[in-house]
Amino acid sequence: MAIEQLIAEQQEETREIVEALLEDGSVRDATYTIEHHFASADFDALEKVAVDVFKAGFQVEDAEEVELDDGAIVFCFDAVIEHELDIDRLDKDCETLIRIAEKHDVLYDGWGTYFVESEEQIQ
Repeated sequence: MAIEQLIAEQQEETREIVEALLEDGSVRDATYTIEHHFASADFDALEKVAVDVFKAGFQVEDAEEVELDDGAIVFCFDAVIEHELDIDRLDKDCETLIRIAEKHDVLYDGWGTYFVESEEQIQ
């Protein structure tokens, strides 16, 4: 799949995630912990991605080894950053990270975050 198509698909997914969070009542202007996911069977390649991602301004979590259903072993880590649910910012971050992953032949597996309740919802 061409990198431009990957970026376009991620942009569509970003809009769906943000829309779902806001429709469920998550606070629009809260600061969110955004976790971008990477995976590879090649630990050395994943390590190179981690260095580039760190240089791009993200916090890099420790890599984990995961056994898949078929017995294959992959390594994965999250790149973490905090900011509002700004679609333009998310698109920019995702494009940067997808390009880094492609450069090292590593899977960029999207992003996620957590629901943020308003003070009114908590009480």
